Amino acid sequence: MSNSIYQINVSNNLGESLSLDQYKGKTLLIVNTASDCGFTPQYQGLQELYEKYQGQGLEILAFPCNQFGKQEKGSNEEIKDFCDLRFNITFPLFSKIEVNGENAHPLYNFLKVQALGILGSKGIKWNFTKFLVNKNGDVIKRFAPTVKPEALVDDIEKVL
Repeated sequence: MSNSIYQINVSNNLGESLSLDQYKGKTLLIVNTASDCGFTPQYQGLQELYEKYQGQGLEILAFPCNQFGKQEKGSNEEIKDFCDLRFNITFPLFSKIEVNGENAHPLYNFLKVQALGILGSKGIKWNFTKFLVNKNGDVIKRFAPTVKPEALVDDIEKVL
């Protein structure tokens, strides 16, 4: 397992490999998303956070996942079209991944160990679990899916 978030590679929604190294010095909010979930309207709140804080160094990284209630069935292109049409998101949307189990993406294996969930659990419970990462790549906090983006303002402002 990686010692630094910046050593991890991810794929954008076009399938191109990128290093998270490009986000060094930025505050990151990493979210596993889904298009057909009760929490899907959080895309709007995430976009509002992005518009408010991007200029101060916040990047929001969205990773679609179909592991919870099969709520992200579409292709990468369909997911992007949905997000553009419904929420007009401008933050990066990555390729669909798994966040739990033997095929969990290395990014999520890293995040889950760095910020444990309720009662010390590592597993991601549902769509729209959020991880806040500071400018040094340290995972500061995990937020449950029920925590709305607007409730993250104080925590984001502290690490910006």
